[in-house]
Amino acid sequence: MKLASYVSGDKPAFGIVTEMGVITLSDRLNRRNVTLKDALSEDDTLDEVLKLAEGAEPDLNLDRLTFLPVITNPNKILCVGINYRSHAAEHGHAVAEKPNIFTKFTDTLCSHDGVMLCPKASQQLDFEGELAVIIGKGGRAIPAEKALSHVAGYTCFCDGSVRDFIKVSLITGKNFPATSPLGPWMVTADEIPDPSKLTLTTRLNGQQMQHSGTDMMMHGVPELIAYCSAFTELSPGDIIATGTPEGIGARRNPPVWMKSGDVLEVEISQIGTLRCRVVDER
Repeated sequence: MKLASYVSGDKPAFGIVTEMGVITLSDRLNRRNVTLKDALSEDDTLDEVLKLAEGAEPDLNLDRLTFLPVITNPNKILCVGINYRSHAAEHGHAVAEKPNIFTKFTDTLCSHDGVMLCPKASQQLDFEGELAVIIGKGGRAIPAEKALSHVAGYTCFCDGSVRDFIKVSLITGKNFPATSPLGPWMVTADEIPDPSKLTLTTRLNGQQMQHSGTDMMMHGVPELIAYCSAFTELSPGDIIATGTPEGIGARRNPPVWMKSGDVLEVEISQIGTLRCRVVDER
């Protein structure tokens, strides 16, 4: 099942994506402004709306949809630095014993078919296509062997990175507003029983820049969930971005930086394609 967040009328909504359009689930609840994160957080809420939507016709066409980031209001966005063997090699790094975790702010997120902002303060906006994990069942000190049972689903992500700022501070270079699209939708975990068997491709203006199987991760999804939950409690709707393979713009000769007018795509097998336009920050 695919679940998306989007605008319905003048308010945020979420629903099921079908070939014919989307069935809005949030409108079927007798509560206002329920987000997908809320539905994941509240016991039985998602099951309730799925039952209410049985046999329903789509409410909106996909080509008319204004998407939002799949999770609009995550408590945490946890990201893994240099988690693919190929990416470590292009940086000259050895295989890491433990994941290198950093955080992103919520306002870094932007949507499928929306815009990424090229910062006024820099001309070195880089792409990092990634698989993102969305937590469905929270917890602390989750064992790796039970970690996949805590996953609600998976989506595409681009960890927008401002390279000249990263040279000074990782946190600043990773947290410019609207530089990290998330979407287009979440594919529920029952449809992806093994997240290590996916293929990730990043394209810039139609040209392939990154291509890798997710089996090239040094630390897989179960290990990342176990490690993150060792130092912080995970909550429904939290996002874990699992790292990027080789091919980033900074490691090309000459470097390739995103600029206004560019179109970025991150495609992951069994999920779909996340697409964004790059525009200059006003």
